[in-house]
Amino acid sequence: MNLFAEALAWLADPANWAGPGGIPTRTLQHLGVTALALLVAAAIAIPAGVLIGHTRRGAALVGGFTGAARALPTLGLLTLFGLALGIGLAAPLLALIVLAIPSLLAGAYAGVQAVDPSVPAAAKAIGFTPAQVILGVELPLSLPVMIGGVRAAALQVVSTATLAAYTADLGLGRYLFAGLKSRDYAQMLGGALLVIALTLVLELLLAACQRAAVRYARPSGEPRRRAARASSAGPPRRTDPRPQTIDREEP
Repeated sequence: MNLFAEALAWLADPANWAGPGGIPTRTLQHLGVTALALLVAAAIAIPAGVLIGHTRRGAALVGGFTGAARALPTLGLLTLFGLALGIGLAAPLLALIVLAIPSLLAGAYAGVQAVDPSVPAAAKAIGFTPAQVILGVELPLSLPVMIGGVRAAALQVVSTATLAAYTADLGLGRYLFAGLKSRDYAQMLGGALLVIALTLVLELLLAACQRAAVRYARPSGEPRRRAARASSAGPPRRTDPRPQTIDREEP
């Protein structure tokens, strides 16, 4: 029996789906760590990105910070935080937060900056306050790009959250580390397949959310209404002041 078949047999074993160390419990732990890291990172990165995009200041700072933060090795950060904080969830959680911030910050900044400046200017002209411009105009229009940043950050975090088992006994990464320690490679491959499946499901859900946000920010009916108004107005009138002449054939 090859390794892939052994991994499928491990996944099909009912004993691996029950108890506190079963696959459902580990999956919920994995999703919980992912959600917590994303929430904390979003609370830091999204307001900062929206503010920078609204004021149009600090673009170079955002580019430099996101590039430098993405270059940081997550395993190195986890080791550093683990040495400083000890065994537990705090070290992997901090590493995942640092991993998620660049994509969230870049998505929020790029989404708000991509809004046509004439739209917020028109809102200010009719009496909108700066907070109303951000919350009522810029955020809805920037939602598709912002969700794209959330999508990228979520995929990075959910696939890297396996490292949480490095210092904390939770998540799907526990199968990888336990299999590596006991040389149970079928268990390692089974855990890896679970992480891949979870990442694909999350990708499909977030892609659907992003498509819905695009329809919300740019309703498809608006171009059709414009086309209908243009067609009902008839052909354009002739603006050439010169009289029209008709060439007649000579007999």
